[in-house]
Amino acid sequence: MKNFITTILLSFVLLLTGCQGADTYQGTWKATGPNGKKVELNFEPKSFTVKDSTGKVSTYQYTQNSVKVENSVTIYGIQLGDGRVYRIFFPFANDISKGVIMFKNNEPIYTISRSSYITYKDLYKLEDWN
Repeated sequence: MKNFITTILLSFVLLLTGCQGADTYQGTWKATGPNGKKVELNFEPKSFTVKDSTGKVSTYQYTQNSVKVENSVTIYGIQLGDGRVYRIFFPFANDISKGVIMFKNNEPIYTISRSSYITYKDLYKLEDWN
């Protein structure tokens, strides 16, 4: 019942915000691609930028089209203006300081962190398993 109520509330909030991006992932991120390439991402409510190591900036329009919360793990779905669909995944319960941006088929595009550049492999090493 609690999950049902949470889903209804999140759906309502999503409708009220006009499909703009959630506050959770808005702002600046350090991102590392699967090939080790480092970029800086900056999410605004309806667009985001990708700044590469040379300073080149690309801007993309997007809408948030889904939110899923299960066991305190959150996944946001976004759709770019050109139709591409991505997921922003925060894999650790109650920790939104690091995550993964992936294609709809769960293939990682970037590992993201608010504070440092981390790889996908290192992401799970950051969790304290003690």
